[in-house]
Amino acid sequence: MKLTEAMRSALKITGIPVVVASLCCLTPVVIVLFGLGSVSLAASLADTFYGQYRWLFRAAGLVLLVISIVWYLWREKGICTIDEAKKRRNEIINIVAIALAAGIAGYFIFLYVIVEYAGMWLGIWN
Repeated sequence: MKLTEAMRSALKITGIPVVVASLCCLTPVVIVLFGLGSVSLAASLADTFYGQYRWLFRAAGLVLLVISIVWYLWREKGICTIDEAKKRRNEIINIVAIALAAGIAGYFIFLYVIVEYAGMWLGIWN
């Protein structure tokens, strides 16, 4: 399957923000996988991170998504001035909409499917 340019740019924009937003549940999985702590420590950490700090991780992911969109528009697309942004308004709106949709879909798939099953397989949560 060949990735189109739009798919590549969406993955480039949303990859790191999705991982950062998922760190509330990814961190305990990494701790167990690398042997840095026990399963009970990871379960306790997962409860704390997901219960109390979930919105902070999501906010950090959203901030990184905005930064990556601005960086992409500035560096990759060459939109540096307000006049250029006005001329290419539709392109900017499309890029932002695609990046938000890809970020939200990537977050749900990565966190609630991949990390969830990895945590179940490791015995962190049931």
